[in-house]
Order: sequence, then C-alpha cells, then structure tokens
Amino acid sequence: MTIATAFLALLEGRPQHGYDLKRSYDEHFAGDRPLHYGQVYTTLAKLLRNGLVSVDGVEGGSGPDRKRYTITEAGVTDVRRWLDEPEKPDQYLQSALYAKVIGALLTGRSAAAVLDVQRDEHLVAMRELTRRKQNGDLADRLICDHALFHLDADLRWLEHTATQLDDLAERIRR
Repeated sequence: MTIATAFLALLEGRPQHGYDLKRSYDEHFAGDRPLHYGQVYTTLAKLLRNGLVSVDGVEGGSGPDRKRYTITEAGVTDVRRWLDEPEKPDQYLQSALYAKVIGALLTGRSAAAVLDVQRDEHLVAMRELTRRKQNGDLADRLICDHALFHLDADLRWLEHTATQLDDLAERIRR
C-alpha cells in the first residue's frame, strides 16, 4: 500500500482537507511512523496531476486557504483495483536471520548462539506487542496480532532450525 492509495481509500469515504487526511492516515495506517506534512501535500499534488482527486472547495481563513479534496471516478477505480488484487505473500526465502545462521556455521562460530540471541529479541518484541495490544482499540489489537503471528512463526522456525543445526553444519562443511 502506498500513501496515495491510502489517501484514495480515505477520500472515498468523504472529501477531506490535507490536515484531516494526515490525521486519518496516521490513525489508520501509520502505526508508529506518522506522515510528515510535506508528504501529505506532495502526495495530493501527484494525485491531482494524475486525475485521481480533484479540489472540491477552497476555504479561506486566518491562514493559507484550505483545499478540500475529493476522489474522482478514476480514483475510485484505483481503489477498487487495489482491493481486488491479492497481495503476493512474502516468502522470506533469503532472510537476514537465515544468512546469519549460515554465516556462523561457515566461520566456525556458534549458530545456536545466533538463534538464542534472536529468540530473546523476538520474545522481547512479543511482550511489547502484547502490552500494546492490551491497551489498544480493535484496530491496534488486530495489527498487533498480525505482528505477533509473524513473530510466532519466526520462533517456530528458530526452534526447528536449532534441531537441524548438526545436519546443516555437516552439509556446509562438505
């Protein structure tokens, strides 16, 4: 998902000003990485240029004029296409963690130690996410569950790999 796609989805619900879009994006999509205002207006300019949004109105006030943006039919088509296309599942066939295990074995260092340190790091992250989940709203709980399920899968891989280290080391030494 891009910032532009998220903006289009937000605008399909109702026309909004740039400030409102930033706030909605940060609430629903940003997680711990809120948008900078410069990104908001750069993205809106691109959407305008590409005909995916239009200016629905301009309000004057004590500061600069505030433009209200609305989605166009072309923008609605983009959102529909984005939602209809499945995401390609990440296959993680060349993860940094796998490379560290192989690197440890190639250099004669302890791959088990690499796995142990990583397991501890995963458990710390899981505890933090579990705390965050307990205090979060439904959306926050769901995104934390997503991360927790991935971390759990990683932990299962760590455990499985630990049982295979002797065989893996033997194959690497050949």
